[in-house]
Amino acid sequence: MRPYEVHDPRFEVLVIGHAKLEQLWTGARWAEGPVYVPAAKSVVWSDIPNDRLLRLDTESNAVSVFEHPCGFHNGHTIDREGRIIACEHAGRRISRLDHDGVWRPLVERFEGKRFNSPNDATVHSDGSIWFTDPAYGIDTHYEGHKGESELGVCAVYRLDPASGEVARVIDDMVRPNGICFSPDERILYVADTGRTHEPDCPIAIRAYDIGADGRPANGRVFASREEGLYDGFRVDQGGNVWTSAGKTVAVHAPDGTHIGTIPLPEMVSNLCFGGKKRNRLFITAQTSLYSLYVNAHPAGWQG
Repeated sequence: MRPYEVHDPRFEVLVIGHAKLEQLWTGARWAEGPVYVPAAKSVVWSDIPNDRLLRLDTESNAVSVFEHPCGFHNGHTIDREGRIIACEHAGRRISRLDHDGVWRPLVERFEGKRFNSPNDATVHSDGSIWFTDPAYGIDTHYEGHKGESELGVCAVYRLDPASGEVARVIDDMVRPNGICFSPDERILYVADTGRTHEPDCPIAIRAYDIGADGRPANGRVFASREEGLYDGFRVDQGGNVWTSAGKTVAVHAPDGTHIGTIPLPEMVSNLCFGGKKRNRLFITAQTSLYSLYVNAHPAGWQG
């Protein structure tokens, strides 16, 4: 039995007929934020309520605790120098794991006020870090430390690590969450998980054109569904969006068409491409880490 569902012929070329969905590890309370670290041949991901980072050695499939406590990390990405960028709920900041093994905060405030709880991030080719800042880490003590929002808004920000300059670039969403650029970086995709707090909030991934001034504009719905939130996602070389969607991974073509589905037994939170050929999809789903070999590679990979 195939571990996926084809809704459009464009999906057939992205999957491998005999590949099997594998559960690699289980034991988390809420698994999130997977990132592949090429230099270590590893996947690092968060178990947010347990305040720990876990590490999978992709050569042996051995799993170990990478760091505990970790400041209730959520999403991660890799910068152009191979360093892990982290969204910290506890510190309400963006931090970076430098080559000397030390975590260093990059930004904690906007206009003198602390962020809510940075959730997910992506890195532009110019080195800037774009990140979402909903309030899940301060809503309760489960995924961070309960507190008040100093900013009074959930938004998307752009950080220039070289200058330290930070700008608010999107503020028309209820709970901005997953974030990623199209392969040519002309479109920024952002998921809105506002349904967790507002029952009438549409479940959607929104798309924004990146203009000559480097700012997002022309916000619009790229993909939507009736149930099962979009959360974290990645874009492949062909511009297809691979996204968490309830108890599935949904794949949307560049025109927004839902072309394929990968069902899972648990609620999916996030995913990333990894492995030597970057053709192994790693999926965090509630308590577990799964993987599936696919015929796709992440945007920007030179293989």
